[in-house]
Amino acid sequence: MSTRLLLCFLCAAPAALYAQHPMNADSMHMHGDTLSRPPIRLEEITVTAQRTTQQAPASVTTVTPEQIQRTMATSPWDLLRQTAGVEVHEQGQGPGFASDASIRGFSSDHSTDLALWVDGVPINEPVNGHSEGYGDWSLLFPQSIDDMQVIKGPVSPLFGNFALAGVVNVRTLQRLDHTTGWFDAGAHGRVEGTVLTGFDHPHSGGVFGIRAQRDDGWRPNGGWQLGQAYGRFVRDVTSSLSIDAGANVYLTDWHSPGFLTDEQYEAKQYDFVENPTDRGFKRRAQERISARLLAGDAWLWRTTLYATQGRWQLFLTTPPEGGISEGTGSQTEEEDRRYGFGLTSALTWQLPSTEVTFGTQNRYDHADYQNWLTTARVRDESQILVSARQLSGGLFAQSSTDVTHHVRLDLGARYDVLDTRSAPAGDQVTSASKGVVSPKAGVLVHLRHVASLYANVSRGFRQADGVITDPAIPFITEWAFENGLKLDVRRGNINIALFRMDVSNEQSFNPLTLTTTNGGRSRRQGVDVSGMVHASELLTVTANLTFNDARYRHLVTEDGDTLSGTRVFNTAKYVGSVGLDVTPSKALDLQVATSILGPYTPFDEPGVVLPAYALVNLTAGYDFQRFRVQLGVHNALDKQYPEVRAGGFVSPGQPRSIYGTVRYRM
Repeated sequence: MSTRLLLCFLCAAPAALYAQHPMNADSMHMHGDTLSRPPIRLEEITVTAQRTTQQAPASVTTVTPEQIQRTMATSPWDLLRQTAGVEVHEQGQGPGFASDASIRGFSSDHSTDLALWVDGVPINEPVNGHSEGYGDWSLLFPQSIDDMQVIKGPVSPLFGNFALAGVVNVRTLQRLDHTTGWFDAGAHGRVEGTVLTGFDHPHSGGVFGIRAQRDDGWRPNGGWQLGQAYGRFVRDVTSSLSIDAGANVYLTDWHSPGFLTDEQYEAKQYDFVENPTDRGFKRRAQERISARLLAGDAWLWRTTLYATQGRWQLFLTTPPEGGISEGTGSQTEEEDRRYGFGLTSALTWQLPSTEVTFGTQNRYDHADYQNWLTTARVRDESQILVSARQLSGGLFAQSSTDVTHHVRLDLGARYDVLDTRSAPAGDQVTSASKGVVSPKAGVLVHLRHVASLYANVSRGFRQADGVITDPAIPFITEWAFENGLKLDVRRGNINIALFRMDVSNEQSFNPLTLTTTNGGRSRRQGVDVSGMVHASELLTVTANLTFNDARYRHLVTEDGDTLSGTRVFNTAKYVGSVGLDVTPSKALDLQVATSILGPYTPFDEPGVVLPAYALVNLTAGYDFQRFRVQLGVHNALDKQYPEVRAGGFVSPGQPRSIYGTVRYRM
């Protein structure tokens, strides 16, 4: 059967198969040394991943609701940087301009190597001319988040395209029996207001929220504003059938302060703005409806249908060294208009010692992308004008078996097909189909009382940049290997893992010359250490640290530069977060969150390594009867650091800033 015919079959097939457990971790509970399974329960009804516990044969970090509430982050990326040790490089252009989130040395320009899912809906944007798999994390409504999982590596068969480095899986609140309002204010004219309300009845529930945010920016011409609405409704139709519907929309516009030269950054000349007319806006919405059907004690069917819409535009100036005419009165204008649909479905069969799931994921995305050189907002020359659509389908299967009371074996695989059609303005239409197989396997051996040993091997992939104009460009693929030790101590847990990832068709993107180098090879290898320990009734310590050697094994750029043996651009040798939570009383809590990064290798500067740095964030919260008051200090030590550096140009990190929040529960 050809890949085109198989793709049509996948998209036309009835909703049949999908798993809610990324590695079936929640189906295993410890009873002494025995791993046993509870019966299937009707709880979450979106087709998404449930919480993964210490019993998963992989490295997984869960960010709890308590951590989210106590962390005063300046953005969704900053929240993951402080709580999960994710390497983050904020672009500094505005909320709708995606920043970089990296796991295990994947450079993730605009978070493209890291798959983001919210309530069973994939957020990364295919056929995006700016960056394939553009990760728009601004769609997250912070106050509605129930929890977030960071799954490291392509270990789960439930996630396909863009899950090269791993997955950030977000679940939002289903029910709320009260109304809560937030008011935030702080440095640089930052003001935010949020209201979240809902209901919780025996057979139905819902959550609805609205938020508005404004910030004048800590640099000139750096202001922005954002508005967002969120809603979710759940209903038990019968004792066996439940439905779940949700929608999320946001709109934002911003002015851009642009980049600094390295000399300006070192001299702290932060007031310099290359072009005060740099700016942008974005509109993004998604809608979803899900169903869950329980048949007897052994069968569970789940499906999710969703739609997405978006429009994005920006004007951005790069200094003269970065382009042919930019920086001499010209700007780049980019515009992306898109819409899409998707279906995810699964059937799970649960036996006393084995659970088997078969599933399918299908989506259609259409995008119109334009890239112009402009002067005084007059279009001088088009660089890219293209309309594209992508049809993708995936079949996956996974099983989890308790081989003995102490040994668990996970097996799984995916087969994905992508069919892309590109229609450049005034040029010939091209199209191509290609498929990729992604096997997964993991084993966990539970040692008596205290520890578990585990190992996994998996293959991951993502569609490479440039497919919007060249549909035949091959996938980036990797083989990932991991060995680990999980310790369940009386007051917490610790995970230590050794990993290696071998990448084929490695890409290196130069954001200044807008050129991409393909066909290389690279390797990431290192160690992860993570855990949470309740040192006492008053003190909790959390840590997520990665020590990593990420190098190009073979890569020659279009300009003839040999990068073989050099460190992967836009990554650090070690990265992580360490948090101290102190609760002197039921009403008072204190937090110290330290983010560590370095030494850091910037974009397009072979051999350049920037020194390590640490950011310290302080938060204090006090609970009154109906009020909660929080005060936070971002970058308390006022450390100078580069968020992003490329070709000698820098987006500087924010200096010490103070923020406050008042939350009132009605």
